[in-house]
Amino acid sequence: MPKNYIFLAVKNIRNRGIRSLLTMLGIFLGIAAVVSLISLGDGLENSITGQFSSLSADRLIITNAETGFGPPGSTAVKKLTPHDLDLIKSVNRVKIAIPRLIRIVKFEFNRVSDFEFIGSIPEDEEQLNAVYDTFGVKIGEGRLLEREDRGKIILGNDFLKTEKFGRKLAIGSKVKIQEEEFEIIGFLKKAQSFQVNSIILMSEEDLRRILSIKEDIDAIAVQTDSIDITEDVAKRIEDKLRKDRRLKSGEEDFSVQTLTQVLDSINSVINVVNLVVAGIAAISLLVGGIGIANTMFTSVLERRKDIGVMKAIGAKNSDILSIYIIESSILGLIGGIVGAIIGLSLAFAVSSIAGSFLGGIELSVKISLPLVLGSILFSLVVGVISGIIPALQASKMNPVEALRK
Repeated sequence: MPKNYIFLAVKNIRNRGIRSLLTMLGIFLGIAAVVSLISLGDGLENSITGQFSSLSADRLIITNAETGFGPPGSTAVKKLTPHDLDLIKSVNRVKIAIPRLIRIVKFEFNRVSDFEFIGSIPEDEEQLNAVYDTFGVKIGEGRLLEREDRGKIILGNDFLKTEKFGRKLAIGSKVKIQEEEFEIIGFLKKAQSFQVNSIILMSEEDLRRILSIKEDIDAIAVQTDSIDITEDVAKRIEDKLRKDRRLKSGEEDFSVQTLTQVLDSINSVINVVNLVVAGIAAISLLVGGIGIANTMFTSVLERRKDIGVMKAIGAKNSDILSIYIIESSILGLIGGIVGAIIGLSLAFAVSSIAGSFLGGIELSVKISLPLVLGSILFSLVVGVISGIIPALQASKMNPVEALRK
């Protein structure tokens, strides 16, 4: 008997055709929004986490709180200085502190100009190796910069495939940076970090000279002597800089961030976005549920004679109730399945074109089976709940009155 109920419910849905499709539209939109955006959000979280995968837990970065980057360089109100660097080096358990310059410069090749990020390479051998190790810098073609190199640069992997300069960049190519000529001696191996893939590296002495930078420091990379005490060292550095700058707690004009703090901040933002998405999707599902209920009420009115005939030949109230609830649950189930398929399709479509808009981040789609199955199950539940009242109305209908109308 239940098998016959399902066949009858499917037949009724097919007979309503376009009305059934429009009824499920709200379900389509709600489930598609949840599945696509949360799958992309999880994929983005993985991609961003990958940007920091090369960094060890014993590393932290000190910058100024107001730091932003725009031509020709940092716009921090109060710069980090060699004095700050010495203070940080004096903190107990700091193994090494490396000053970094990170700027935007005019880059010209084949008479085509663009603005690109550039980072400095320290001259100290220990610091040089630490920078390469910290940021996962590995050579793909040519060689890495050495401490005595002047007038030479290495480029991120993205420069190998770019066509914006009209000609391919290659080992030995001469380019102009801030109107001064430099020779390319290497291209980095493709990394998980989009910053590494798109950066230019040159010696600190060359960068300070072409940008007329005297003592300013844009960031200080610190390595502690143990993973276990990184958070404690970060706190000590913060206290020492605050005291030196005569600042109260909460008034810091600098930032001391560990890898864990950076990832926690990113994950918090993504979680908030996912909550907003879930809220929007809930509204769509509510609209979808109202649509199903409305369709089922209409169906009851249209099929009063059918209900009267079924009851006249022996159908029980429970039989009528079951048919209508099965029908509404099928609408919810189909809406959930189709919505999940649409959502995943949209996620993959967005993922395939996202790289060019996200600065080279390889945005993957993380397919979560619990998410997909949970969304479909929730859609089914919405369908069942939406059909209960119309089903009760149909099951309690008097057969004589139904046949008379």
